Amino acid sequence: MLVLVAVHAFAAVTAPVLVRLLGRRALYLLAAVPAAALIWAVTRTEPVRAGRPVVETVTWVPQLGLELALRMGTLSWLLVLLVGGVGALVLAYSARYFRSDDPGLGRFAAVFVAFAGAMLGLVVSDDLLLLYVFWELTTVFSYLLIGSDPTKRASRRAAMQALLVTTLGGLAMLAGFVMLGQHAGSYRWSEIAGNLPEGGYLTVALVLVLLGVTSKSAIFPFSFWLPRAMAAPTPVSAYLHAAAMVKAGVFLAALMGPAVGQTTVWRGVLLAGGLITLFLGGWTALRQVDLKLLLAYGTVSQLGLLMVILGAGTRDTALAGAAMLLAHALFKATLFLVVGVVDHVTGTRDLRELSGLGRRAPVLAAVAGLAAASMAGLPPLIGFVAKEAALEAFLHGGTTELVVLAGVVTGSALTVAYTARFLWGAFAAKPGVAETRPHRIEPAFIGPAAVLALAGLAVGVLAPAVDRVLAPYADQFPTADPGYHLALWHGLTPALSLSALAVTAGLGLFLLLHRRRPYLPRLPFDGATGYDRLAGAVDRAAVELTGATQRGSLPFYLGVILLVLVVLPGGAVLAGAPWARRFQLWDTPLQAVAGAVI
Repeated sequence: MLVLVAVHAFAAVTAPVLVRLLGRRALYLLAAVPAAALIWAVTRTEPVRAGRPVVETVTWVPQLGLELALRMGTLSWLLVLLVGGVGALVLAYSARYFRSDDPGLGRFAAVFVAFAGAMLGLVVSDDLLLLYVFWELTTVFSYLLIGSDPTKRASRRAAMQALLVTTLGGLAMLAGFVMLGQHAGSYRWSEIAGNLPEGGYLTVALVLVLLGVTSKSAIFPFSFWLPRAMAAPTPVSAYLHAAAMVKAGVFLAALMGPAVGQTTVWRGVLLAGGLITLFLGGWTALRQVDLKLLLAYGTVSQLGLLMVILGAGTRDTALAGAAMLLAHALFKATLFLVVGVVDHVTGTRDLRELSGLGRRAPVLAAVAGLAAASMAGLPPLIGFVAKEAALEAFLHGGTTELVVLAGVVTGSALTVAYTARFLWGAFAAKPGVAETRPHRIEPAFIGPAAVLALAGLAVGVLAPAVDRVLAPYADQFPTADPGYHLALWHGLTPALSLSALAVTAGLGLFLLLHRRRPYLPRLPFDGATGYDRLAGAVDRAAVELTGATQRGSLPFYLGVILLVLVVLPGGAVLAGAPWARRFQLWDTPLQAVAGAVI
């Protein structure tokens, strides 16, 4: 695992040189690096399926007890597959998306591969401090990728917003990690999980960790940064905001779930925040006319659904959550890549300007339809398998689970509605709109999206095999019965009826909105207003403070510096009472001489 991370780092350093030598063809060569992680993970399938984690440990900073402790269990194995597989396909796609003379191509390639390496390190870290290091590296690299075009104000602002929000959450999470590690006497999660504190101490630590989880995965009230990050190039959106970066928070919630999933604060925050995010994202997606923004808000909604499922803290919801995590990465990355193709061959992403593209580009429409069917939860795709597993898991709980079940069904109906809007907007013929005449679509351009879409179909059909691999993760949760198993067909069950109800209601909502075109108001509590007001208040405070202190007076400046220097360090020294109980002028008179010279 360390070798794979090191290979990513080496490839990132050499990427600009390769791009200068080979142009955009260098991206095919660089795609072999994340592909190597995929292949390595595939070769470790058997021990992972048998419940034997792959472990590597190297001493890093022995004075601090810090180790490069890596551990790949079932959950980490799944994320390595997604980080490596989707990363390789997106790099191959980027070789057709960008031009060879693009001045930022070398920088993009380097940062993209570095991000893939940081994400790989994050999902295999057992030491929480090491996990935090990789967590913040993904934040920095995502900042560079989102702001890859520094000439655009929207890119700069979106990058800065993502950096501030996720860094704030990451710092809070670090404090929570320190609390857990200090109590357990170790920062390895595999050891902390069995030695958790109790009472208010644990509650505070979990709240701090949840700030990192929710901010990274765009859960309410931090949902606003992800749609604004769509200013990034489409390959960045397909990887960071569908398969990788936003999955970091989901991964951490799933990783800690077996140990803390039944605590009140953990379940409460993830269930409540997830449901709000599910509705907020789904409702807002229905208002969009830009296909990329529609998918962005759909991603927010799906992340909320993932948090709801993984936050329930039971064996069956954990299995459903792992399957949904896989499904979401496959169908959402596919759809983002499809939107990039549409934009390239038509020159627009506005669904009001697209008409008849399905007839002109049937292969592209078929690929999009396959991924969209998985997003809507239609058989035989993996999205259907995962959604039915979630519905079945919530059916057999108490009052809280039934309330959550109602929310999941309602959110699923919204998902079907905006999925139908996406397909209609991108590919349907629209009366009164001139037929879209796209440029020729190269097979190499649509190929990566087709592979991901077909993968969603394949793992859906092979659901029992997926179940056998993911079951060791779910079995870490307490269960009183043999538990649910993933399958494409469980018979005529209540879960199947609820799934059909969600699809029917979603299609009905789409038809209602399509025919009557009612005004959909913007929801007032998306978090963006609060962020803008807070940022404005900080800017205003900075101006006022500068006006009060920067008055051109040298004695005033020196006085402030001296006062701060005396009050803060001096106060800390006095508070610590550093003087010895037995006073002694010196150990040797030579010290007095040295003191006089100083």
